[in-house]
Amino acid sequence: MPTFASDSTFLLMKKMFSVYVVAYSILLMSMLVLMYMYPKLELHLLLNSYHTKPLDTFFTYYSLFAEGPVYVVALLPLLWKQVRLVLFFGLCELTGGSVLQILKHAISMPRPATAFENCPDMVLPVVEGINMHSGNSFPSGHSSTFFIFGTCCALLLAYHYQRNAASNSNWTRVLCACAMLLLLALAALGAYSRVYLSQHFLQDVCMGSVIGFLTTCLMYRYGRRKILKLNPEETA
Repeated sequence: MPTFASDSTFLLMKKMFSVYVVAYSILLMSMLVLMYMYPKLELHLLLNSYHTKPLDTFFTYYSLFAEGPVYVVALLPLLWKQVRLVLFFGLCELTGGSVLQILKHAISMPRPATAFENCPDMVLPVVEGINMHSGNSFPSGHSSTFFIFGTCCALLLAYHYQRNAASNSNWTRVLCACAMLLLLALAALGAYSRVYLSQHFLQDVCMGSVIGFLTTCLMYRYGRRKILKLNPEETA
């Protein structure tokens, strides 16, 4: 049975994964600054100040990626008999989803559609055809799923990059770093889609992203030997 790489390999792979971590930290801190500077409703209007039909269509369908298509994509490793990768994502999603649902029902914060009802002088931007939800806004489940998937991919990419470190060129290093940033951008775009569609406030999607990010990192840190059984000697 294959075993995971040594702890030194785990430490080395963190150098590439740190690209994702640092970029996410900067993004999250920027959002926290915005939340400190603006009241919640005003910030929501600011983030929704520009709407077009193409953007409405794009974010409507992009948001749906976290409701089904992401799970189909997560099943693709089964084609290569990589059951452990599917299991890892499933356990991350189950753990993160459980934490999220507990918080949702314990805090039970109103969604934008409900919050704006008490402010008749403010008009909530809405997208035609979207079924507006009213409660359990904090945190955002879609954002958690987007970041679980993005962080899973980033961790595994960093692992495979480190496994082939001896043969990696400078271009490979640059491309891998760009892929890390792309994964983060795609996850963040999914989180923003929930704000654009007025289904969540910024604080909701930020907390959802934190749950998704931390859940995946902790599951990898403490479950990599038993769940993934990764081996640096495996063929790609």
